[in-house]
Amino acid sequence: MSVDLTPMMRQYLSVKEQQKDSILFFRLGDFYEMFFDDAKEASRILHIALTAREAGKGNKVPMCGIPFHAADNYIARLIKAGKKVSICEQVEEPSPGKQIVRREIIKIITPGTFMADEILQNAVNNYIAAFCPENGRMGFVYADITTGEFRVTEIGEQEDLFSELYKISPAESLVPESFTREKAFQEIKDAAGTISSKEDWFFDYEVSLKEIKSHFSVQDLSGFGCQDMKLAVRAAGALIKYLKETQKNSLDNFDTLSTYHISQYMVLDWNSHRNLELVHSMEDFSQRGTLLEVLDDTRTPMGKRRLKHYLLNPLLDLKDINDRLDSVQYFVDDGLKRRDIRLFMQEIYDIDRLSNKVSLGGANARDVLALASSLKNIKMVKECLTSPLPDKLAELFADLADFSDIIAWVDKALDENPPITIKEGGIIKTGYDAEVDELKKIISSGKDWLIDLQNNEIKKTGINSLKVGYNRVFGYYIEVTNSNLSSVPADYIRKQTLSNAERFITPELKEYESKIIGAEDRIKSLEYELFVKLRERIANEIERLKRTADAIGELDVLSDLSEIAVRNDYVRPSLDDGKVLRIVGGRHPVLERLLKGKEFVPNDVQIGDDSGKIFIITGSNMAGKSTFIRQVALITIMAQMGSFVPAKEASVGIVDRVFTRVGASDRLYRGMSTFMVEMLETANILNNATPKSLIILDEIGRGTSTYDGVSIAWAVVEYIYKQLSGAKTLFATHFHEITELAQILKGVRNYNLAIREWKDEIIFLYKVVEGSCDESFGIHVAKLAGIPGPVVLRAREILNNLQKDSLVGNMRSRFANSSKNKTEKEPDLFSRSPEEENVIKCIRDIDVNSLTPMEALRKIEEFKKELEA
Repeated sequence: MSVDLTPMMRQYLSVKEQQKDSILFFRLGDFYEMFFDDAKEASRILHIALTAREAGKGNKVPMCGIPFHAADNYIARLIKAGKKVSICEQVEEPSPGKQIVRREIIKIITPGTFMADEILQNAVNNYIAAFCPENGRMGFVYADITTGEFRVTEIGEQEDLFSELYKISPAESLVPESFTREKAFQEIKDAAGTISSKEDWFFDYEVSLKEIKSHFSVQDLSGFGCQDMKLAVRAAGALIKYLKETQKNSLDNFDTLSTYHISQYMVLDWNSHRNLELVHSMEDFSQRGTLLEVLDDTRTPMGKRRLKHYLLNPLLDLKDINDRLDSVQYFVDDGLKRRDIRLFMQEIYDIDRLSNKVSLGGANARDVLALASSLKNIKMVKECLTSPLPDKLAELFADLADFSDIIAWVDKALDENPPITIKEGGIIKTGYDAEVDELKKIISSGKDWLIDLQNNEIKKTGINSLKVGYNRVFGYYIEVTNSNLSSVPADYIRKQTLSNAERFITPELKEYESKIIGAEDRIKSLEYELFVKLRERIANEIERLKRTADAIGELDVLSDLSEIAVRNDYVRPSLDDGKVLRIVGGRHPVLERLLKGKEFVPNDVQIGDDSGKIFIITGSNMAGKSTFIRQVALITIMAQMGSFVPAKEASVGIVDRVFTRVGASDRLYRGMSTFMVEMLETANILNNATPKSLIILDEIGRGTSTYDGVSIAWAVVEYIYKQLSGAKTLFATHFHEITELAQILKGVRNYNLAIREWKDEIIFLYKVVEGSCDESFGIHVAKLAGIPGPVVLRAREILNNLQKDSLVGNMRSRFANSSKNKTEKEPDLFSRSPEEENVIKCIRDIDVNSLTPMEALRKIEEFKKELEA
């Protein structure tokens, strides 16, 4: 078929062969055209018309197209659909006799490398990750091309990898081809975004090491702290190569990489992220109703992204936490400084992304002006920070560089209202360049020259209706109506015929036209050259720009947390390396905001000391069990991220991990029932928690039968008590039988949510009190929900009948260990003497219907004597 194709179509297929896995945008004039299967797929996703184009000798192929100036929105929709887009541009000017101009792919846009400001969310990083697995470990790196962030680590546990993926939510992940066939890949792929695979050699250690050294211009990796992380090095080198391949540039915005260890941060497994609704609502995955929404009143895009990082990576180091708290305290104590710094922050654009666009050569004049405008406010921010400063604020203050040089360059060079494009002129300010000024003068004086020419020609010809004009197709002309053609001078040269007039040109006008058009072309070219030089000059300052952007982001978060603390009446928590978690008057930060002025009932908790490490929490449905246990977890996370907390007092012994098992869900698409998911999540907690962990369990065992559920719940509490040294655990349950554990295991305590009963109604007090509750009041809740009256009445009748025949008596006998499991160190708490066994047998053999009252009393006396013997 290729023999019959047109030269243009052969060129298209040649380029397409280079990028088979992406949709090719092939530039033709003012449009990007797509052909063959690309056209079919793009027309379906973009909802644009699918047409056909002549491809040679009567062959027509599918085609669709979009205007090149509107490409970003169309590309965004394709990227959102998980596609890649290759941009093919004309790379040479047409010349006489040349059949077709050369075209090349200038960029490959993937979900992890998309950079359009109008589409990306300010508060969200656009991460691309890379994996390199071997022998149960994983090299894991991620980067954001829009900010220049590049981080590397190695991970041993798959659950830790899940946690990292949930934190960063990568748009795209790069993996070795062989890994896509492994079971571990199937487990994580849903959280890894669009998958891009490369041959395994792409992740070779020596090749990757050389790539990293070359890119960062270093002799070894010891300065980055990852010299011993071979898997991380392999993943990092592969990612750099991949980004260079797709972006077709040197990636100067990636000027360093940061090595981190998950042991630096509190581990929040992905269930905790979801169940506690830290950054995403379980209902619609939005930010509404999340802890992030409560805490976020940041003023800059850098601050919004940094706050999310704080929240998802609570600290473990006491000094680091207290450094943050000292900084928050600084702004809490000085309301004027807090107000002023937030006002100036509000005028700062996204320095991070703007400086990266400059570094990558993608910034236009408006971007550079926005960057300069933001840098002007840095000085004002610095003036808000007066000594003495806490250690962390002093460090951030030092990172706020002086940008008077860049500001002066931009103010001197750029017009205040430049166009969006950078190749059409109108960018450079008068007085910056002598040649530009001269060309501007030539162009601006042209209008007067044309008026003079028109007046002179009218006098010369006597044609009062003669006029001089211009259009983009025919250039400059002299127009004469048909009725005056007899008066046209001999030196007029016919240029265009209209229905009622003729258009002419003269040697003088032709000479002027060449001069003007030449000046316009030259000024566009010259202004473009001058702008690119300015942009490159600013790009050389990328290191201090990024350092300042990071400092502004942190200052924004710290001042934001102080504002939230004052506004919501939060207190500074105290932290130590102990085991005790003590909260006085704790409140749920999200729920109290949602109550919109209604009073939230605060609660106290002290857990982790010898008197209590595991709390069994019972109570009515809707009484607030789930709210209470969640608020304890949220307050702990807030304290360790460096935030003040919603309480009257709070003392937190550092928690290394927070685990939650809340609610019911299924994964039918994986063949997992609700109960299987519940057990998998519980297994993850029991296998990965430590004695320093905080465990939040809500309704363990509810997904199966009552007897199975009670047995599992009981055994889970015993396991935490014995194997995890009583890790701080809040165990909310409707299995009231579990409360018996408080009588057996020292350190297990019962609490319940208080209620009051009044005339067949119950009143929720939302107050946690010590002791157990043996009713759930589910039928009352059903009534509140609007269940029909007959159903409610019948349910009460059935409940009364069931309670008459319920499990009563010695609960211990039902949960005693079997003799096979007894050891000398673990005495049988539930064993009975032969006398007790004999009494129980006699009781079971009695025919109660034939006993008289006196006989019954004598029997009781006999039993009592036998037991006392």
